[in-house]
Order: sequence, then C-alpha cells, then structure tokens
Amino acid sequence: MSIRLAKQSDLAQLTEIYNQAIVAGRCTADTEPFSVEMRQGWFDAHMNEAYPLYVYEKAGRVVGYVYLSPYRPGRKAMRFLAEVSYYLHKDFQRQGIGSELLQFAIEKAKDLKYRHLVAILLGFNQASIGLLEKFNFEKWGELPHVADFDGQTCSHLYYGLQLLDF
Repeated sequence: MSIRLAKQSDLAQLTEIYNQAIVAGRCTADTEPFSVEMRQGWFDAHMNEAYPLYVYEKAGRVVGYVYLSPYRPGRKAMRFLAEVSYYLHKDFQRQGIGSELLQFAIEKAKDLKYRHLVAILLGFNQASIGLLEKFNFEKWGELPHVADFDGQTCSHLYYGLQLLDF
C-alpha cells in the first residue's frame, strides 16, 4: 500500500469512488453520479503543486484519495487556507485508511505553508466528523438546514485546523 500523486489513469477509479459516495447518500451534496469525462475538469484542477490530489493504492488498486483545494479561489487574503477532501472505496472504509490519508494531507499542507485547513461537510456525515475530531479539527461554523435531500434537510458544517503559527 502506498500514497502517491494521482495520475490520469486513476481517473476512472476516482470517479467510481466518488459515485459510491453519491449513491450512498449524505456524504456529498451531489445527488447524481458523474461520468469519467465529467470529472476531468476537477481532476485537471488538482494537477498542480499548490492543490495536489493523492491516491491510496493497495495491491495496484486505488481505494481512496485525498486532495487540497483553494478556499474562495482568487481571493488573495485566503491564500494560506486550503480545503481538504477525502473519499474511500466502500469496501475499504473503517480500516484506518482515512486516518492515513488525512494525516498525510495535513503534513503536505504544512509543507506547502498553509496555515489552516478547512473541511466542509454535511451534518449527516458522522464518520467524517469523528475522523476530523480525531485529528483536532474543531467545528468553526454551520449553515443550518441548507442541504435538502428530497425534503430531508441537514446542515453544512465547517471544521478547521490551525497548522502553522502566523
């Protein structure tokens, strides 16, 4: 098993993992699965040093991934803050891989001189809340009942972590 930078040939597996989260429900605000072609722009946006995309590979198979994204792109005052996101294949959850990926992302974010990380997630996602709190992320904000899944609402949560002193 290893964590490495994503490559183009991983895109189909990354799309499959993300679509699993959509189908499972309550893990993302997206409600319709994506084709591989539809995810190309997202993939391309993370093929740079500032906002990298890493995959967790086990026996030659991508089973999870983590990536950094800009928060409020183009707003220079936010340049030391990155958003962290992660997804795991359904057959590889609750095996410690999420912890390995998040720890890896935290260290990479420090190397990239980000001062803070933020994770934005749905209030339904108790597994992610637990993972974030394990790594000392704190709840920084909540948009109450803004996500609507066919009449059932939940909050959009902001969890943050200070990485470096400033």
